[in-house]
Amino acid sequence: MATDHIRYDVLARDALRGVLRRVLADAAEHGLPGEHHFFITFLSTAEGVKLSPRLLAQYPEEMTVILQHQFWDLVVTEDRFEVGLSFGGIPERLVVPFNAIKSFFDPSVQFGLQFEPSEAVAETAAAPSPAAPVPSALPAPAAEAQVPPAETKAEPAKPGDGAEVVRLDRFRKK
Repeated sequence: MATDHIRYDVLARDALRGVLRRVLADAAEHGLPGEHHFFITFLSTAEGVKLSPRLLAQYPEEMTVILQHQFWDLVVTEDRFEVGLSFGGIPERLVVPFNAIKSFFDPSVQFGLQFEPSEAVAETAAAPSPAAPVPSALPAPAAEAQVPPAETKAEPAKPGDGAEVVRLDRFRKK
């Protein structure tokens, strides 16, 4: 097999993170439209992630947050997002670099993205483990987020309509 000097896998991963960045930037500027809301899972020990010691003790490997009704001060930059959330009635400020994100899911339209940790994140984070539990007051996202097949149409996939989960490691050199 030929060597991929262009690194399409890296280009695709960065483009998909750009989708996430754009969606969050729009939510920061205009709020969440309609019924949209987001489940975002990230590695809690990745470089650049900022959590309180209390949250880090509760979610030592990965954490899922839900941006829906009660979040504030969402700030999106080129490499990360910051948001205020309440955990058990205690307000917290989270900083999450985009390269620490494992998955993004919008259950209102059954659209999701799944990311493999970048090499830099993988070196600083613990080995992958089962998903951290979502706080009990919030519903858990679907186990596998559905992503439309690689086509040019932007219509979100619905479970059971032939959509498939696209994993970036599928395109990496073996």
